[in-house]
Amino acid sequence: MTRVAVVVGNPKPRSRTYEAAVRLATELGAVDPLVVDLGSIGPALLDWSDTTVSRLVAEVSSAELVVIASPTYKATYTGLLKVFLDRFAPDALRGTVAVPLMLGAGPGHALAPELTLRPVLVEIGATLPAPALYLIDGAYDDPDAFTDWLAVNRPLIDSLTASHEGAPA
Repeated sequence: MTRVAVVVGNPKPRSRTYEAAVRLATELGAVDPLVVDLGSIGPALLDWSDTTVSRLVAEVSSAELVVIASPTYKATYTGLLKVFLDRFAPDALRGTVAVPLMLGAGPGHALAPELTLRPVLVEIGATLPAPALYLIDGAYDDPDAFTDWLAVNRPLIDSLTASHEGAPA
């Protein structure tokens, strides 16, 4: 079974971003994924000696598939997500397939996940075989908002994560 993690960079716990990210992970075949809801962690993210946050970084690093989600703030992902991603060593996500997901108020920021989130995920070693998914806030729970992206990209993601099945951890 593929190990899947979901990282949600919305400052509000259990947000629309959370719901969309978990839906996407489920659509990609996740069963009981590790969900890191950064809005519920609080100031511990800023404490580099915090063992809980260090454990979460290690668990996300060991996933074969990770959905990294954020609302769009000032045309980019949140500072909260940046603080978490800064804890990953270069190449920490080597061998991990990553899917960036961002929600925004309108189509004007549709390139934000490609231009801002993708580069940092590449920097920490993730494999990003598919374009990022950008959703309009109001469509976060609309299955049709995911349909076209999934139809094109799920087979590729499935083929990459399936190649990890049975591989030594």
